[in-house]
Amino acid sequence: MPKITLLTEIHTDIKICFDLSRSIDLHKISTAHTNEEAIAGKTSGLITLGESVTWQATHLGFRQKLTSKITAFDFPNYFVDEQTKGIFKSIYHEHHFKQINPKTTLMTDIFDFQSPFWILGNIVNYLFLANYMRKLLVNRNNIIKEFAETDKWKSILK
Repeated sequence: MPKITLLTEIHTDIKICFDLSRSIDLHKISTAHTNEEAIAGKTSGLITLGESVTWQATHLGFRQKLTSKITAFDFPNYFVDEQTKGIFKSIYHEHHFKQINPKTTLMTDIFDFQSPFWILGNIVNYLFLANYMRKLLVNRNNIIKEFAETDKWKSILK
């Protein structure tokens, strides 16, 4: 099962980072290149414990749906989203936040996923899927950082 760990230093308050990370609206912005849309469950605003969202997007040339649910939540330090329905066998995404000084937050993503199709899935992971997922997460984190470190966050966190 591939595990992707990303550390992103963001020069802003921990609460802003936490809320931007759980914003459905900012997620849509960060995945615009995949035409990702929230089509069921929580479709805008800030997702919280027990809530689900169903995303529809085109990844690797395939139109897909994925439903995830927030299964753990400790504002503003930590939350987890898990796939409840979708093409993957499993997705477990931990989001950790630590205020390392008054103006800087360390955001840590731990993204575990398991592909379908047993051995074929493992080959696909090795050849390109793990790298593809890493790029999606890095892009997402760069968008969070861009919004958090400028006044753009105010348009998301009204």
